[in-house]
Amino acid sequence: MIKRLIKKRVSSVGLPPGTLIHVGDKKVERVDIHVIDYDENKVDEMHFSDPDDLSDIIRNNHVSWININGLHNMDVIEKIGNKFNIHPLVLEDILNTEHRPKFEDYENYLFIILKMLSYDETNQEVITEQVSIFLTSGSVITFQEREGDVFEGIRARIFQAKGRLRKMGVDFLTYALIDAIIEQFYLILEKVELRLESIEEELIKNPTSETLQEIHRLRRDVLYLRNTAWPLREITNEFIRDDLPFVQESTKMYLRDVYDHTIQILEILDTIRDMISGMLETYLSGVGNRTNEVMKVLTIIATIFIPLTFLAGIYGMNFHYMPELDWKLGYPVVWFIMIVISLVMICFFKRRKWL
Repeated sequence: MIKRLIKKRVSSVGLPPGTLIHVGDKKVERVDIHVIDYDENKVDEMHFSDPDDLSDIIRNNHVSWININGLHNMDVIEKIGNKFNIHPLVLEDILNTEHRPKFEDYENYLFIILKMLSYDETNQEVITEQVSIFLTSGSVITFQEREGDVFEGIRARIFQAKGRLRKMGVDFLTYALIDAIIEQFYLILEKVELRLESIEEELIKNPTSETLQEIHRLRRDVLYLRNTAWPLREITNEFIRDDLPFVQESTKMYLRDVYDHTIQILEILDTIRDMISGMLETYLSGVGNRTNEVMKVLTIIATIFIPLTFLAGIYGMNFHYMPELDWKLGYPVVWFIMIVISLVMICFFKRRKWL
């Protein structure tokens, strides 16, 4: 991922700040502008492809949620930026889908970058999508890479007039969007815990080299989740400051609850990370124990054969006057002595619990 990010950023080297370049993959064919405009009594839903049509839907005393799916068309993004007076540097951050989550307070708007998570059941991996939130008076603009998100519950609450959304302003809508993204972390953590339990069972029953690979994959995913979740604490903490525009005191209580969730998520991730470290140590210890068992068996076998090899070496010497060579029962006697020595040594090893 680092190599891919560096490669895509090389194309912007030497260009002036604020130059719009899409850093990421094209995930939709065309940009779709989805608008939900609502107040306590009415809600309207519209779809546009041209940003110039947005002027007709923005009304006073209404909350307009403008969601843009697709970031590859720089002309559309630039038009939206001009219409809402978004700084070119902000637009540049929106188009850079590998940007770190952050919160910025401008004079007339607030700007937030978050990572929205989903889980690929087939490949058992975490998939991220960048979501940029632009909050201004009367409007919330969200920029997404593709269609499909974790906001369906919010849309349903708006259309069904459930909860406080229809009665509150843009700050509460922004809180709801952030809360939905953070709540998704719990679903991902549940999947991670299932993988953790599966690996633990393998470690107890029959750990293999594939188990070690799965431990490393899980550790990589947890590290990525932690790096994604860590800025959320800073973002939510900045959101509950006293001097922010558009954020009412009544909404800050909910934002504090979101802050508590981010702390809890980080604590869970730290616990899982410690468990993974313990599992890795358990695997390495198990491999070491199995190696020691193999070496112990080989050592015992070699020890048993030492006196037998000694006897075989003695009677394998080509001396004419060895008295035992003339015995009629010399050969079976030697075999008897060798078997007795082996049995005595095996009994000795068992009494010492080496076998």
